[in-house]
Amino acid sequence: MAEDSDLEKTESATPKRLEKAREEGQIARSRELSTFALLSAGCFGAWLMSDTIGGHLLAMLRGALTFDHASAFETKRMLTGAGVAAREGIFAVLPVLALTGAAALLAPLALGGWLFSTKSIGVKFDRLNPMTGLGRIFSLNGPVQLGMSMVKTLLVGAIGGSALWNHREEILGLGMQPAPRAFADAFHLIVVCCGMTVAGMFLLAAIDVPYQLWSYHRKLRMTKEEVKREHRENEGDPHVKGRIRQQQRAMARRRMMAQVPKADVVVTNPTHFAVALQYADGEMRAPKVVAKGVNLVAARIREIATENNIPLLEAPPLARALYHNVDLNREIPGPLYGAVAQVLAWVYQLKRFREHGGDVPMAPTDLDVPPELDKGGVSDEDAAEEADETLSPEDGAATNTAAAANAANAAPNQASTAGRADTARDGNEGAT
Repeated sequence: MAEDSDLEKTESATPKRLEKAREEGQIARSRELSTFALLSAGCFGAWLMSDTIGGHLLAMLRGALTFDHASAFETKRMLTGAGVAAREGIFAVLPVLALTGAAALLAPLALGGWLFSTKSIGVKFDRLNPMTGLGRIFSLNGPVQLGMSMVKTLLVGAIGGSALWNHREEILGLGMQPAPRAFADAFHLIVVCCGMTVAGMFLLAAIDVPYQLWSYHRKLRMTKEEVKREHRENEGDPHVKGRIRQQQRAMARRRMMAQVPKADVVVTNPTHFAVALQYADGEMRAPKVVAKGVNLVAARIREIATENNIPLLEAPPLARALYHNVDLNREIPGPLYGAVAQVLAWVYQLKRFREHGGDVPMAPTDLDVPPELDKGGVSDEDAAEEADETLSPEDGAATNTAAAANAANAAPNQASTAGRADTARDGNEGAT
């Protein structure tokens, strides 16, 4: 059932599908709208230029019907008169032709705009297939177009016949009037009849335009599978893109790990968070975070710090605040200046102890961390990202060893005691 539903074209056409159809010459068109535009332009032109058109027609008739006895026997008189009549006729209808031509060019702008496509005029042998032609005839569009043509014929005929019948006395009276007055009244009647016809065509266009738009978008509808395939083509395979993002994050992580040996201290949770801080007096306005991570990444940061003799400090609230509120290679915010200053003071004391010996400096406790910056443990998003981004094989082996060692520290008090013991032992080795 699911496969059958996917085969049905129930989805609206995507922008790419619409653009492809336009390139192939498929756009919405309404013949009734074009007819309405042409009739409107012709009627308006005849009404606007009625005096000019009447003058040209009067001159044409006067030149054709006026002759003397001598000119009646001239052989070239007929050709000369025909030329003059043709010139006057062209001048008479030229304004109307200009308006109707402009309407023919501008009418398509209402539906789909102008379009020139070489694909639409190419040879398509499927159009010669009689079965395809019969399919178009007996499709939904065929009866609708036939019905619209019949309605248009009946409507225009009824309107034209009604207009002629209602003005029959005026039409018959034209022959009794002087030529100038007859031409003026004739143009008035033509404009009235054309105006009534245009009103009828407006009703047809108002019906045909929504139908053509509906039919056009219905013909371009897509199946769900086509929409999914197009999305994959536009956006790329999600699996491939996910793999690329994973590789990019892995490269960024390796660059981050390369900064850990340059850090001054690593603040831990002790097992779930690890944040490496660096501060260069005179070069930085404030300490900045050069590496951070949770779970496996945190374990790897601690291991690299241990290998490079970087001090480790267990300060869970500060570690969580730094991880959640400071991006990589960014300076710490002002509310954490006091706590980080105590940490760096301890680091400098530990460095002097390693160089000159003496009493082992006590690690700072009860650091002043604003409660609003401590957002708790590892979020689901961070855990999911951590699970999705596996470490490289060489990092994984070292991380497993570090994770096993950290798992042994079950109680927080035991972890704190072990951390201080490791710090003191490192200090004694440095002094030696």
